Amino acid sequence: MKRYICVVAVIFLLCNFSLNAETNDVKQKNVEKVMPNPWQAFFPSALMKMPKIADVIDLIPGAKTEEEVLEKEGFDESKLQSVLLNNDILAIYGKPNAYTMGLLGQYSLDEIEPIMNKFVEMYDEANEERGIIPAFYIIYGTCWPEGEIGILSKSITEKYIEFAAKKGWYVYLDHQIGKYTVKQAMEKLLPFLKYPNVHLALDPEWRTTQPMKIIGSVKAEEINLAQKMMNDYIIENNIPGNRMLVIHQFNSCMIKNRRAVKSDFERVQLIHCSDGFGSPKLKKDTYAYNALATNMPLKSFKLFLKPKVAGAGYDSPLMKPKDVLKLKPRPCFIMYQ
Repeated sequence: MKRYICVVAVIFLLCNFSLNAETNDVKQKNVEKVMPNPWQAFFPSALMKMPKIADVIDLIPGAKTEEEVLEKEGFDESKLQSVLLNNDILAIYGKPNAYTMGLLGQYSLDEIEPIMNKFVEMYDEANEERGIIPAFYIIYGTCWPEGEIGILSKSITEKYIEFAAKKGWYVYLDHQIGKYTVKQAMEKLLPFLKYPNVHLALDPEWRTTQPMKIIGSVKAEEINLAQKMMNDYIIENNIPGNRMLVIHQFNSCMIKNRRAVKSDFERVQLIHCSDGFGSPKLKKDTYAYNALATNMPLKSFKLFLKPKVAGAGYDSPLMKPKDVLKLKPRPCFIMYQ
């Protein structure tokens, strides 16, 4: 009896599935419309509960498995997925062992986890059902006088990367460019993509030979070049998944010809960060200006805590998480310096 039911079920499936081996299209007809009602009483398990194609695919001459179809089409599931669909990034900014440069400079690795947890808890409550991914945002290339760049040592960089990886945290390596080209800055950053938790960043403010006096800038074409270099490197080195590239802006001059920036590279997600300290009104105005760049839809928001160094700028008053998440469009990446 079981064998009889199986044979009937296979015959039924052959009639109701059209499998085209050349186009790889799988067309399934509506079972409820083609099924004669009298059959429902005789074979409810065989006809009402449709088996998966994988269960009968071997019995159909010339049919391809799902894996064969996807392989031929060159389908890569990672292209369709982003952690930002269901999560926000919460990053702590700074330069390790540099007390005057952000939270990462003020606290050691042994001290930083409780600090991170406090920020994560605030946003985990504010963003409701969405998850939080903690991150280190490390100044890897620091702009010095005359535009020279100080590169963080490989040993310290890897120490922070490995610490973060063990906890499931991301690391963003930021290059301030200085007197160098975007291409040269990216060449310094790209090798770190071998670590699965590493993403990259560029800060045009410091693309200058007179830091703290003249605000630097990059062209749209340079941002596109950075993305292309990153995209090509990922593909050529068989690095799985997508990676993010963060670009900072708080001044209209920082990104020249902004409308020409692309954000459609296959393996790179461009994050547009609203930088700059000040009052909530000033920060909201800056964010609103960045929001006009709809060609860069993924947005970030940076906040400045009161610094340990006298004279440095900061946000006053500091915006609360619920107010940050009310910004339009809603930022998916929050950063604290």
